[in-house]
Amino acid sequence: MDGFEQWWDGVELWMAQLAFPFQFALLMCVLLPLSLGVARLIDRVVDNASTRFNPVPKVEPGSDEGKPEKVDAGRSS
Repeated sequence: MDGFEQWWDGVELWMAQLAFPFQFALLMCVLLPLSLGVARLIDRVVDNASTRFNPVPKVEPGSDEGKPEKVDAGRSS
């Protein structure tokens, strides 16, 4: 664990010494994809949990009686 902490301190010191535009660019290249991945994972977990605990009832297809007539677009009215 000590080796990881030393490595992390080195990375942190290196990034703190960069100019601000490079810090911002590096942060966006790492943080933006990571945030999008975490958001997608949270979305899938919540979606699966909501379907598991509150399933959508199955609806049988209705008859053709309530549907409007099909209109032939090539025929003039």
